[in-house]
Amino acid sequence: MPLPFLTADRAFDTADDVALPYDDRDRWRRPYRPGPWRVGAAALLLLLASFVLFAGVIIAATASVSSAGTVFAIALAGVACALRLLRMGVWVSARGLRHVAFVSTRTTAWDQVAAVRTVQQPVRWLGLPRTVQGQALVLDRQGRPADSPPLLTSHNADFLGRDQLAFDRAADTLEAWAAEYGRA
Repeated sequence: MPLPFLTADRAFDTADDVALPYDDRDRWRRPYRPGPWRVGAAALLLLLASFVLFAGVIIAATASVSSAGTVFAIALAGVACALRLLRMGVWVSARGLRHVAFVSTRTTAWDQVAAVRTVQQPVRWLGLPRTVQGQALVLDRQGRPADSPPLLTSHNADFLGRDQLAFDRAADTLEAWAAEYGRA
């Protein structure tokens, strides 16, 4: 069983423009791979959750069941946070564009998309308050002001520490999806 967060961009890496036989455009996919910062943070969170689970087993063997249950719940929350961290990003399908954040998900149908474009602007470094000059992929919606946060930036957890080419490829792919399905 392929893991979708690892195989999402396989269809986009082909040299020719022919879609692969298993390429289903109605399925939500992320057209780029998760970056090293995102994967590293999720791995550390899973490592911490494994230690907490081990502590829960020790507490269950030596102390009360209710305190062990609390520790198990904390460990499961850590695993859920790590999985959500890996799920974050921009996903596309024939139905629209989906921006998945840590606590929210916003889906925009293609007929509501006016443009998806790359701009030079100050962007947040790893989502922290510090800003640096970089590139951002922004979504312009029909009849709405452009006040939404950028979809991707060149300094977020998916593209920091990677080649600039990785951000350019992801931005070009998302712009191509918008040109094919949207009004752009």
